[in-house]
Amino acid sequence: MNAGRFACLTLACFFPAMSTEIFAAAACAASSGAQRAVLLELYTSEGCDSCPPADRRLSQFKAQVDYAGRVVPLAFHVDYWDRLGWVDRFGSARYTQRQQAMAGLARSRLVYTPQFLRNGRDWRSAGSPLDGIGATAPGLRIVLELGVSTNGLLALNGEISAANAGVEAWLAVYENNLESQVRAGENAGKTLHHDYVVRRLIGPLALDREGRLSLRQQIALEADWKRADLGVAVFLQDKASGEILQALQRHAC
Repeated sequence: MNAGRFACLTLACFFPAMSTEIFAAAACAASSGAQRAVLLELYTSEGCDSCPPADRRLSQFKAQVDYAGRVVPLAFHVDYWDRLGWVDRFGSARYTQRQQAMAGLARSRLVYTPQFLRNGRDWRSAGSPLDGIGATAPGLRIVLELGVSTNGLLALNGEISAANAGVEAWLAVYENNLESQVRAGENAGKTLHHDYVVRRLIGPLALDREGRLSLRQQIALEADWKRADLGVAVFLQDKASGEILQALQRHAC
């Protein structure tokens, strides 16, 4: 690879000083293929009593091997339910803003919980999220490699290419096997279980003039993140329409 042909992603504004240590463990890698993967975004909240069934549906993808590599699930916990008495510890105003922005890009007024977006569009089907999904557009490719360096950072390497100049990249760090005992609000008294919870969203990331982006960074882990349950998803989004053109997910090894 000619490093000069790729734009370098700099995350210094998001994370502490980066280390250049060599990985202590072998990295695990994934790459997108000819098929278009589905980014399945769930907008949810622990304060919403109709959200737990949607949370469980998203969690089912962990055990469904037929969807592995083809469906990229992510749970964005919004913050607009917090006012009813239970503050969702996974909630973020940024995820609320993304939900609203995605509705605007799709020229839709649909913003609710629980809400699934399939490749950027409202999706209410009980069927497979892969229905009607064909091959990816030419020139779209994501390569992702994860490893843990000796200082405990989540190490991320990768390459992104897109022939379409109107594409931007996003990166989400997610965590599985989370649990909350809710003591107030609509779900008071319930123990809720979550997977694919977005812990940090980074983007939009601009590609260079040749439609390429190189990822070479290490991500500082928060104290309450469980390293073995972390993963990273990268997805390519059309800037004008919000449509997700390709996605890739890699769980930490």
